[in-house]
Amino acid sequence: MIGRRRPDPDREPSSAIHIGGDSIAPIQNVVGRDIRGVHQSASVRHTAGPEDVRDLLTAFRTELERHQQDLATAPVLRGMTETIDAQLTASPPDEGVLLQLARTLPALVVGTAVQEGGQALADAITGWIG
Repeated sequence: MIGRRRPDPDREPSSAIHIGGDSIAPIQNVVGRDIRGVHQSASVRHTAGPEDVRDLLTAFRTELERHQQDLATAPVLRGMTETIDAQLTASPPDEGVLLQLARTLPALVVGTAVQEGGQALADAITGWIG
């Protein structure tokens, strides 16, 4: 019996789980004991609108301006924001261009100070057009 630990009697196994995050988000965290067979799917189609994209674009531009000296990709990211802005004013916007930008943006901001804003902008575009 040396080295064996008895389970804490106050902590009985539970089947309860906690799902973190927004219930409409495409990604959530599941935490619990002995979780099996979890399947989740979500659609981000039409969960954002052009106003959401515009608001996130403004916030992203502010972040980009604040951190541009630390970003090797700052000129490319500024060009992308200009293209997104042009598409927001176009009638109708070129969905192919917007979706390509939404796919490219996360790779350009990963590991940078603007990662969160860039990912949010890409997600909003995908949610609007996707």
